[in-house]
Amino acid sequence: MGIKKILFIVAGCICLALGTVGVFLPILPTTPFYLVTLYCFARSSQRLEDWFKGTKLYKKHLESFVEKKGMRMSTKLSILITVTLLMGFGIFFMARKGVWIPCVILGVVWVCHFIYFVFFVKTIKGDTGNEEL
Repeated sequence: MGIKKILFIVAGCICLALGTVGVFLPILPTTPFYLVTLYCFARSSQRLEDWFKGTKLYKKHLESFVEKKGMRMSTKLSILITVTLLMGFGIFFMARKGVWIPCVILGVVWVCHFIYFVFFVKTIKGDTGNEEL
């Protein structure tokens, strides 16, 4: 096995771990990390790529995005609501202590999440994914 394949496997595993952590901590974006995981696994091993595409994590967070170039409205809303609530708690508690710079950083990250999901991720309808809202 060549060094290039090993580096892609290592990078894919790191991105998989970060994306999985991002499922629970919305500060880390799950979808981009899983996209990089898919890219790295596709470049390194057909077996790893097939395994990743078969996981529930891929099917839930990435399959519709990769195959249909969009997400269902319910998926987008659940992501935005979760991100808003968790970042809102963080901003609230830091603001109570007068820690303003991290509040601003979290606010910018939230705005970027919102802009990305509202304006750059196509909304698909139901299970077919052929219609756009």
